Amino acid sequence: MRPNLIRHKHIWQSLFLTLCLTLLTSFVQSIGALAQETTNIAYSARVVGDNERARILIDFNKEPIFKIRYLANPNRIIVDLEQTKLAFADEQLTARGILSDIRYGIMSEDKSRIIFSLKTPAVLEDQQLQILEGDTYRLVMDVSISEQDDFDAVLKEQNWEVVETNPSNDESVEKGSRIRVSENKNSDKFVLVLDAGHGGIDGGAEGRNGAIEKDITLDFVNDLQKAFEEYDGIELLLTRDSDQFMSLSARVQIARDAEADLLISIHADSIRQRSLRGASIYTLSREASDEFASNLADAENLTDVLAGLHIEDAPDDVTGILVDLARRETQGFSDVMADRIVDDFKGQIRLLNNPHRRAGFRVLLAPDVPSVLIELGFLSNLTDEKLLTDPKWREKTTKLLAKSISEYQKAVLRDRK
Repeated sequence: MRPNLIRHKHIWQSLFLTLCLTLLTSFVQSIGALAQETTNIAYSARVVGDNERARILIDFNKEPIFKIRYLANPNRIIVDLEQTKLAFADEQLTARGILSDIRYGIMSEDKSRIIFSLKTPAVLEDQQLQILEGDTYRLVMDVSISEQDDFDAVLKEQNWEVVETNPSNDESVEKGSRIRVSENKNSDKFVLVLDAGHGGIDGGAEGRNGAIEKDITLDFVNDLQKAFEEYDGIELLLTRDSDQFMSLSARVQIARDAEADLLISIHADSIRQRSLRGASIYTLSREASDEFASNLADAENLTDVLAGLHIEDAPDDVTGILVDLARRETQGFSDVMADRIVDDFKGQIRLLNNPHRRAGFRVLLAPDVPSVLIELGFLSNLTDEKLLTDPKWREKTTKLLAKSISEYQKAVLRDRK
């Protein structure tokens, strides 16, 4: 064989081997990427049951790593899944029987969460992991109605393992990066941050007729924006303007980054006393003014726990005595704002007895921003639920609140001069 033919043969063999190696490498990488992408897939789910019990079935292509825990106010069962993609159709996981609602989503790169809201206290009676054909797995959970005391006992015994997060590093804080910081605190500019409570996977309280707190608070904040159209000199900023989850630390940080003059956080909780109704206004205090206020704060402070987060009692850049001093100053402004709202609501909006109350709400923790939390009413009460979803009531209430804030703004600006 001539030398040039031999040389060409070797070249083609080399090219062929290189091509094979490239294809093999690409194939191995694709398989690895596919294996990583499909660490686990929940590909099918269904719920069966009645008003006494429910059976939840979720099928996985691999053995799932999961934790099941409970939350109260409202009562919920939480299922956390490690490195799992939720690929079942929405209609496969439909609430029925003792389940009032089911929500699910991705909480982080390595965790997904399913939240089962309960119409009545209920506990996990049994759970088992079955191996199906093809080495697939089925998680079976049997939930049965229980006494509230039994639910509370399980709730008390559980252990939430939460991740410590620095508010300044929270991904949700990026949502506030669009906010324009006030250049001069002594100017005539008044920065107001409106916070619609809850959002995204954290729906908040649920009414007996289906109203959801996260929707009510966002609708109210949107209408409150409109009510401010007749007032000048107020720069409005929102912590959220859509159905998105935002941690409590992020809400606080947005107000601080904006050097806000006031933070108003809007809520509409649900409580066990269904006959109780009316609005109430809360300011921050280490000691709760009463047990009712303490319980509400405990329920609201679970927002971050719901997302697997936990925040510090104070931002990192202000600690100890500096925080206490700042809070003393801003606390006076917060109390003035709360009392003004109460005065303007009286005779116009139904109020609780002693409507200005105090407790340790985390969303009010900004030491340098006067902050007030407003409970518009209680979704556990049918009358309140009807009002909270009534556009006319919302328009009336937002106009009253806008007036209160405007009067407070004028007083603040007078004090600056």
